[in-house]
Amino acid sequence: MGVLGITDDGFTLDGDPFRMISGALHYFRVHPDLWADRMRKAKWMGLNTIDTYIPWNLHEPQRGVVGAEAGLDLPRFIDLAQEHGLHVLLRPGPYICAEWDGGGLPPWLLTEPDIRYRSTDPRFLGAVESYFAALWPMLVDKLATRGGPVLAVQVENEYGAFGDDTEYMRRLADLLLANGVDVPLFTCDQPADLARGGLPGVLRTVTFGSRVAESFAALREQQPTGPLMCSEYWNGWFDDWGAHHVTRSAEDAAATLDEMLTAGASVNLYMFHGGTNFGFTSGANDKGAYRPIVTSYDYDSPLSEAGDPTPKYLAFREVIAKHAPVPDGPPPEAGPKLAVPEVALTSSAPLLDSTGVLGVAKQDAKPLTMEQLGQASGFVLYETVVGQAGPALLDVTAFGDRVQVFVAGQPVGVLERERHEHVVSLTVPHAGAVLALLVENQGRVDYGQAIHDRKGITGPVLLDGLVVEDWTSRALPLDDLTGLRFSPTVAPHVGPAFHRGVVHVDTPADTFLSLAGWTKGNAWVNGFHLGRYWSRGPQQTLYVPAPVLRPGANEITVLELHSTRRPAVALLAQPDLGPTER
Repeated sequence: MGVLGITDDGFTLDGDPFRMISGALHYFRVHPDLWADRMRKAKWMGLNTIDTYIPWNLHEPQRGVVGAEAGLDLPRFIDLAQEHGLHVLLRPGPYICAEWDGGGLPPWLLTEPDIRYRSTDPRFLGAVESYFAALWPMLVDKLATRGGPVLAVQVENEYGAFGDDTEYMRRLADLLLANGVDVPLFTCDQPADLARGGLPGVLRTVTFGSRVAESFAALREQQPTGPLMCSEYWNGWFDDWGAHHVTRSAEDAAATLDEMLTAGASVNLYMFHGGTNFGFTSGANDKGAYRPIVTSYDYDSPLSEAGDPTPKYLAFREVIAKHAPVPDGPPPEAGPKLAVPEVALTSSAPLLDSTGVLGVAKQDAKPLTMEQLGQASGFVLYETVVGQAGPALLDVTAFGDRVQVFVAGQPVGVLERERHEHVVSLTVPHAGAVLALLVENQGRVDYGQAIHDRKGITGPVLLDGLVVEDWTSRALPLDDLTGLRFSPTVAPHVGPAFHRGVVHVDTPADTFLSLAGWTKGNAWVNGFHLGRYWSRGPQQTLYVPAPVLRPGANEITVLELHSTRRPAVALLAQPDLGPTER
């Protein structure tokens, strides 16, 4: 498809002038059966390149076990891009940010108590070296120098916002070269971070959402010649739980894109198509206060979470057509949608009664963190026996990220990291009562210095000022629900419970699961983990991709952590991502 060259004023492709008009499309945020659809729509909008991160935590979920199966088949994703006439930019990290759990860094790294992420710490770099040695043999044949579509590869990701260790960056670049990466390398940083994040001899690119001239001027200060490239043009934004749904008008976003292309720059839209943080994959921010990110990664992108063209999609095509050829033909249409007004969830299984089939318990004097339990995500249940009855003050000194407190099976309080809560008053009904703490990992911090983000209980637990010892710690990753034993629901549940029902579908189509009347938890369809829901909003529906459904009976499972007025859900034809203003 052509080899990328770098000149004093731009890019070339096999020696001919070339302008990169790219869009971010993350294979791990899109159902694999829909990859080709999204690429076809990228091509029609006028893109000639797509860009993707590579999440280390998914490709190496356990140390030494690196794979690219099923929804992680990156080689197939790259081949599909080539079939659609699209070049590819690869961003392998090892840190990717991306509002992704832990910025893509695998949580098993945190079993080292003082490991230093994104540094020359030999424990960190050694793990990166092993990972790259397993990853790149799957990918080197996809490089443009070998006839593939991959034009360039990024070194790290916005490193200047984190540190200024040039030796660390050099070591990463050397690892890429040692693994056969012989296409151009590039770094990307925000304007104020370009000096710290760059690497001599490696192309610098800049990331921004506005102030085009100012941002490119900052790039020119650090790189007087070479291509002007915005490697992340933030045409939308992500949402936090408890905030509002962030949007940006198509007119404003298109005007900024036009300004960039008029300046002769290359661009990568972040995002072209956002997709979804399925399962437990969404990350969090912590700039003094912990803020978990919602399940939807719609990002107010040109292509919606369900892959439908938006006004921004059409506006961007009009702008691109002023500067580059675009395909002929009618615009893509929105896909069909499924609506079912009500689906009763008629059977249930209490969580606290089901833990034996969901995870293995370990005994220790103190609570074990999620990482010590060898667990990446989900929940941990901690239990201990209280020897004395009466009122008491419980202090869970450090935890990540949300604790539901139970005494003798009854809920007595909730502690939330984001609210800086750690103390609850309770009454122990009798000596020998079980104190249980259900701790939810709401997403590891993905940006800044707080990325060393351990989960579960991470500090002492005090009862009336005394350290509580002798704990059972049970990992509840919720990656296999087949062992649950459901029975007909005859009365409302107090405390966490799984609820299950069946919906019959004639023709599968995209739909949106509405959990109106529910409080907080997770949802699955036919065993596919859609993600987290929370009445706090802004997001009120979960996207259900059509390939998850099948003709006939489809099973819906909801884990409700608190309560619901009535155990029923709905399938809607339109998403509800929440209000755009408070």
